[in-house]
Amino acid sequence: MPVWLCAFLLAFFVGTFVEYWGHRMMHTFLLKKKHAAHHRDGWGQGWFGEFIDYFVGTIPVLGVGFFHSIEAGFGFLAGGLFYAAWAAYSHQLQHERPELCFWLRRPVHHLHHQQHMWHHNFGISFSLWDHVFRTYKYVEWSPQRRPRDFPLRTFFQIKWF
Repeated sequence: MPVWLCAFLLAFFVGTFVEYWGHRMMHTFLLKKKHAAHHRDGWGQGWFGEFIDYFVGTIPVLGVGFFHSIEAGFGFLAGGLFYAAWAAYSHQLQHERPELCFWLRRPVHHLHHQQHMWHHNFGISFSLWDHVFRTYKYVEWSPQRRPRDFPLRTFFQIKWF
């Protein structure tokens, strides 16, 4: 596998880990009041606003791949940016159309909000780390329609700005 692809995938994987711990810390001390307001209101800020938040969070580590090589540096940078875009999309989609999150059995972030969870389901784009750190909480959820029942354009009908 090319070095740039390994670095890209590593950045994406690290992004999911940081997402989990960042969100979990928001339930204890990090931006707690702002995050509590987010739970109260129950809305995402639009893909672009979410992307900026994720991007700012990745800035401290985006250059880490360059310590290995130019190729790894650009791969890690691209992986971090792609992760920020994906996480922003995942977050916004789960606030607006959780039934479209076909990559998750249950849209954990949507359920996190819907069930007023303060100690469970911190993953946003994936539930992996909730399972690893035993914060996953099963909640019955059955959407009326499945992603395959929606036209492709539906996946792009979210608040972008």
